[in-house]
Amino acid sequence: MGGNSSLAANEQKYVSKSEFILYLVAVFFYTNMTGMIGSYRNDYLVNVLQISSTRLSLYNTLISIIPFVLNFFIAMYIDGRKMGKGGKFRPLALLAAVPMGILLVLSFITPKAFTGTILLIYLVTVAVGWSVASNFGGTTNSVAVVMTQNLKERDSVMSFRGIVSAVGNSAPLVIVLVIGIFVNDKGTRFIIGAALCSVVGIIAMLLGMRAVHERVSYSSEKKNPLVGFGNVLSNKYAWTIIVSEFLKSFRNIATYMGVFMAGALLGDTDKFLLFGLPTGIGTAVGMLVINFLLKKFNSKVLYISSGIYSVVINVLAFLVGYTYFKNPSTVLQIVFIAFLFLIGLQFGASNLLPSMFQADVLEDIELKTGKRLDATFPFVIGIGTMISGTIASALAPKILYDDPATGWKSIIGYIPGLADDTAQSLDSKIKLLFFYTVVHGIMMFLAGVPFFFYKLTGKTKEDIHNAVVAQREKNEIKQDA
Repeated sequence: MGGNSSLAANEQKYVSKSEFILYLVAVFFYTNMTGMIGSYRNDYLVNVLQISSTRLSLYNTLISIIPFVLNFFIAMYIDGRKMGKGGKFRPLALLAAVPMGILLVLSFITPKAFTGTILLIYLVTVAVGWSVASNFGGTTNSVAVVMTQNLKERDSVMSFRGIVSAVGNSAPLVIVLVIGIFVNDKGTRFIIGAALCSVVGIIAMLLGMRAVHERVSYSSEKKNPLVGFGNVLSNKYAWTIIVSEFLKSFRNIATYMGVFMAGALLGDTDKFLLFGLPTGIGTAVGMLVINFLLKKFNSKVLYISSGIYSVVINVLAFLVGYTYFKNPSTVLQIVFIAFLFLIGLQFGASNLLPSMFQADVLEDIELKTGKRLDATFPFVIGIGTMISGTIASALAPKILYDDPATGWKSIIGYIPGLADDTAQSLDSKIKLLFFYTVVHGIMMFLAGVPFFFYKLTGKTKEDIHNAVVAQREKNEIKQDA
């Protein structure tokens, strides 16, 4: 009976069109809020507050380590809480919406009286608060995994979630650029942009999360949450993702340079839209391409191939940009921006496939242990990404610009606060370009290497999913009895 029921679950459609659309709206505007932080917080700290590179490195280190420690307890809480009438993730996403909106705005408002250590404490406090709120808000993404027991429908929901997230992440670039037409002051533009993202984001998350339903059942048996960390660490497929994400997070050095690279090429960091939008469109197209290719190739092959593609396309982008900086022309400038679209195609694979890998590994762990570890698994992955991401975030400001107070000389030599960023030196522009392109390509290639040892694809993946569905049905029967 269990086998027949699990096969039926793989044929039945669970998610209605209205639920699907409202869910994607919630995802879009949740990512719109996180995208505002990702795109402009560094620009705000460097070019508006003009914090020294040494303090900024310390700030980046603290906002990596402190939220990571807090997330240890958050992960145990999320995986340990019972599934109520509203589900397991929906209530948390609903509760996180308003705090996220408030902290987003505060991330771009700094009292003028705050200086030195007081300023650093304020900035770190707001950033840590934002990280905690957005961690809980991240359950918006987790809902996609539990909306349906149909494997193909689940992967479809996750695919569209990834596409919508990519577009939502780029939306703040449009918002800030449009605001810039009417507002000259950069700091004011950021405040208005954050406020708009905040208000719309809160409304969309509340509406979307009220509309969705969680349909994957959980065992109500109380288990030691610490054991869950051991369950993850003893899973060989989990280690593939852990190592891959650890390597991939070093690309933070490259992405950190994006907004400053846009300024050096186009004159103003606000024009990062012309970088972010082609990349974002390329990411969305890349996800559609990956969805199509998944019908012919398995996810492992596609991820490894995307890493090789990333090295090639980023090196070519560097050569185009290098030629432009040596011999500026409008044509080469346009060609370079076109290459950003081609780079974005690889983001489609790096954004979409890891979430599918994680969903599959969660089911493998669930089959072996009887436990759903939706928060614990990402936290364990986060141990590696925290280490590599912290190193990258601490190094990036030191690589980017000098600190006269300490006598530190950076590799790039970027000068903050210039009215026209194209006035940066030729040497600085080329080094910015190298870190933005070649370093990124290398790290994405390395992220694919561990997947040579990953075998949770094809029939193996389907067999595990069917066995998990049957196991859940047996647990439901036991609980009802």
